[in-house]
Amino acid sequence: MEGILKGLKPEKVFAFFEYLSSVPHGSGNTGPISELCVRFAEERGLRYFKDDVNNVIIYKPATPGCENAPTVIIQGHLDMVCTKTPDNDLDMSKEGPRLMTDGEWVWADRSSLGGDNAIGVATAMAILDDDTFAHPAIEALFTIDEETSLVGAGKLDVSNLEGKMLINLDSEEEGVFTVSCAGGMRCNSSIPVVRESVPEEEYSCFEVTVGGLMGGHSGADINRGRGNACKLLARFLYEAQDGLDVRLEDISGGDFDNVIPKVAHAKVDVKNEDCEAFLELAGKFDLIFRNELGTFDPGVLLTAEPSKSENDPASSDSTRTVLTALFATPDGIQKMSRTIANFVQTSLNLGILRMSENFCAFSCSIRSSVYTEKYETLAKVRAIVEACGGTAAMRGEYPAWEYKKDSALREVALEAYRHVYGGEARVEGIHAGLECGVFAEKIEGLDAISFGPDLRDVHSVRERLNAPSTARMYELVKEMLRIIAGM
Repeated sequence: MEGILKGLKPEKVFAFFEYLSSVPHGSGNTGPISELCVRFAEERGLRYFKDDVNNVIIYKPATPGCENAPTVIIQGHLDMVCTKTPDNDLDMSKEGPRLMTDGEWVWADRSSLGGDNAIGVATAMAILDDDTFAHPAIEALFTIDEETSLVGAGKLDVSNLEGKMLINLDSEEEGVFTVSCAGGMRCNSSIPVVRESVPEEEYSCFEVTVGGLMGGHSGADINRGRGNACKLLARFLYEAQDGLDVRLEDISGGDFDNVIPKVAHAKVDVKNEDCEAFLELAGKFDLIFRNELGTFDPGVLLTAEPSKSENDPASSDSTRTVLTALFATPDGIQKMSRTIANFVQTSLNLGILRMSENFCAFSCSIRSSVYTEKYETLAKVRAIVEACGGTAAMRGEYPAWEYKKDSALREVALEAYRHVYGGEARVEGIHAGLECGVFAEKIEGLDAISFGPDLRDVHSVRERLNAPSTARMYELVKEMLRIIAGM
């Protein structure tokens, strides 16, 4: 390891964070980081289990005299959302993020950091490596592909776990204990595309881009009023083709269905006599978007530049059908809770958009704390897509994590927080999905809680981790284990 984070405290936590960051670990590419976890266990003589999808469990016996205390599961996920700036030459399929720090914050050079959730895994490793305090038996559980519908948690054989208390370290606001979360699913939609040639001398090609947006997490940031580049682009093009001869050659945006897209592109062929009106409309919508999003997403920008045609465009009817589906598909907050103030209850995010020779495909992440509303939202998307001659299918469903009225672990966490911070923590639910819901469904009687250090702008190139907050979180975990050891 290069030691970029050397000197940050707690030293072990940041040393292990740098260790984990030395290898690529995007969703679907967790083999290298899983092997690091195995190597960590082997070097310390700790028993471990690694399944065939790369989930890892590392076992540490209780401190002598604490053998009768409840076994505790400490859990985090190994994968990260990989995103970078256009000028970054980092190959995130082969390299880990390039870490940077100013002593207070940790970030990556022009890419996402992976603090979500390598800092949780690193904290668990530091606990496993720390023999200076009394603790119960520990099962450190590291799952894969949480960012893609909680795949690892869903495939884990929980018979390899004994613990009924689970500390999930995948939250992002210090001082908050999360005790419930939304359930969710993905919806994959596809609209047929019919292409036809047009006379080259009668049409001009334009590259249309919506960019400059902040993006963000489709659960944690869905209430921040940020623009969705795919939806904004579809809105402009829908309006353009409604009165002008505009044919869609290509359209794309977003890379992950659980990330709000910050840039989207389209290539369109416009009849020469309509070009001036098309460019005027582009300028008008650039101002509209700036006016509507200026407070929440001030960098939004729509541009239309001359380009070179590369494919036959979609027919006029097919262009209209595709843009109708994209424009009409709902996005963002659908319902707020009637019982919890300022709490998002149901939402969806159109996160990935691609157009091939014969189809336009897009993927949405749907979330809700109410099971029936989750399926109602899916039905709305399906109704629109099917009315446009396409297909929509659900995948990757995961359950909500329901609030547990009586929780011994929650009481331990609140007591430990008072010891470490000298104050009271907040207890909340969140709209984002957490693996706690999957484990609560699979492990009878599970008592779970989630917390973490201050992380900002996860799933984006602005992601950053607060070092002092991480140090306090580490002490909080140790204090909780001390209390449980005395049970």
